[in-house]
Amino acid sequence: MTGSAPDLAADIEVAEVEQAGGPSAPATSQPNLDGSEPVRSDQDHSPASAVASSRQRIVDLEQEGEIAADYLEALLDIVDMDGDLDLDVEGERAVVAVVGDGLDLLVGTRGETLEALQELTRLAVLQKTGVRSRLMLDVGGHRARRRAELRDLAAEVAERVKAAARPEKLKPMTPFERKVVHDLIATIDGVVSESEGEEPQRRVVVLPAS
Repeated sequence: MTGSAPDLAADIEVAEVEQAGGPSAPATSQPNLDGSEPVRSDQDHSPASAVASSRQRIVDLEQEGEIAADYLEALLDIVDMDGDLDLDVEGERAVVAVVGDGLDLLVGTRGETLEALQELTRLAVLQKTGVRSRLMLDVGGHRARRRAELRDLAAEVAERVKAAARPEKLKPMTPFERKVVHDLIATIDGVVSESEGEEPQRRVVVLPAS
């Protein structure tokens, strides 16, 4: 039996809604042309959300520092060495400093023992959190002193390179030392820097800017 006019009108409305992707046919997200996932329209990009995310990041970094401190305290007990632990957050990384006298054994030649200890500490954090850490470790103020020395060295080398208009290679350095030099050279007009070689002989080369 043919339905009444109101029933037919209702059927037409339902069909139109379904064709338009209404409630009975929920829209699905289609990938972008480059294959990436589309941005969800329900994501919260409000200032309040950004502040909350920033605060959570600081909490996470502070937790990294605390885990690292526990690991280092146990290590100091094993090697029978005394040292106070200072925890901080700088930028996007946790910073842990072992402060005290007679800690040269934990620094080693050219800071190589310190670099190895930093990697072990990062692994201890990874084991606890499941997240790769960029934690920075200093022992006995070694990094602070070395940073000042390297900045002076980089400035001197930059002036020589500009005057002679030819590259100059520095001695092999640790990743930390190379970064200090690269960061300083990046602030000086007329020169650029790059790294070459393989660890532990990897070094910085300062060149005239083209």
